[in-house]
Amino acid sequence: MLISKKSRYALKAVFELAKRKGEGPVKIADIAKPQAIPQRFLEAILVQLKQAGLVESRRGSEGGYMLARDPETLTVGDVLRVVQGLPEPVECVGKPDANCPMSMSCVFIPMWEKMMNAITDVYDSTNFKDLLAEDLRKCKKASSDYVI
Repeated sequence: MLISKKSRYALKAVFELAKRKGEGPVKIADIAKPQAIPQRFLEAILVQLKQAGLVESRRGSEGGYMLARDPETLTVGDVLRVVQGLPEPVECVGKPDANCPMSMSCVFIPMWEKMMNAITDVYDSTNFKDLLAEDLRKCKKASSDYVI
């Protein structure tokens, strides 16, 4: 049920594009550096997000990447589904395992399904506008904690 490094990088890249929404295309280096994402890895991630319609790109010297959707309508779940699919707590959730002799009578499956649904609900109810607001709150708190 771990979120892969690739997925974390994808979330950070989309977050950076959400921060820069309305500024026009953002170059890969300008996404990678503030989010500490290796640039070569980011290129492949952005291609995948583009193919899924979550980001757009423009070519040329003024080119780069932009969100294809508004941060309010783009969720963490949308990004995770593209990059790795939503994590399942166990392999048999949603697909009974013919190799498991207990698959038809397993008492744990309903619990695993509840867990997966709860996690999915969090991912799907967290949009990038929410994350931008959280970032702003943290920045304000950090600046108010700073005393000379």
